[in-house]
Amino acid sequence: MFNSQAPATDDLPSSAQLARSTAIAAFIAAALLVTVVLPSEYGIDPTGAGSALGLAEMGEIKTQLAEEAERDRQLEQNNAASPAMEQAPQQGSGLMERIIRELGVSAAYAQEVRQDEMSLTLQPGEGAEIKLAMLKGAKAKYSWTANGSKVNFDMHGDGGGDSTSYEKGRGTAEDSGVLEAAFDGNHGWFWRNRTSEPVTVTLKTDGGYSEIKRVM
Repeated sequence: MFNSQAPATDDLPSSAQLARSTAIAAFIAAALLVTVVLPSEYGIDPTGAGSALGLAEMGEIKTQLAEEAERDRQLEQNNAASPAMEQAPQQGSGLMERIIRELGVSAAYAQEVRQDEMSLTLQPGEGAEIKLAMLKGAKAKYSWTANGSKVNFDMHGDGGGDSTSYEKGRGTAEDSGVLEAAFDGNHGWFWRNRTSEPVTVTLKTDGGYSEIKRVM
């Protein structure tokens, strides 16, 4: 067994000494809290000592980082809480693309889907054009008739320095099909009346184009 002597009563601190020590410790702790902990951890510097020691800047940085982390956390929670809201536009977009494809118009180059009917009368020897303003890849269904007579025609396109001829015919009473634009520009038909009587040409179109116009 250890042989130890109990301290003498006179060696023990008195109640007053304990109270004084406790008060001193509390004062030191409070001083450290105000001058060191608050400035360095929270950017709070009521005495100015934190700024003098370079601790206030450290606390401001920590506070900003904590705020940014909280904003990121809330943003992640909001995104996770609303998957249905994000999915709805995608479903609507897919439905629109299906409708466009059914109408024969490229989804990548979809313009206004419209229907038009236009007629023009050609005097003997006269020629005229009707053009559709289309983007590359857009499609338009068409049918035209010379209403019992016959005309020469050239279905072609031009724009941006490009030009092409899709189909030509002589003495043709009518024609129909799908016009697909080879490039951005104006695409359509030129007719010429080689008969001795006036001829009325009627054109019907249905598809992706932004404008239909008689050129000449």
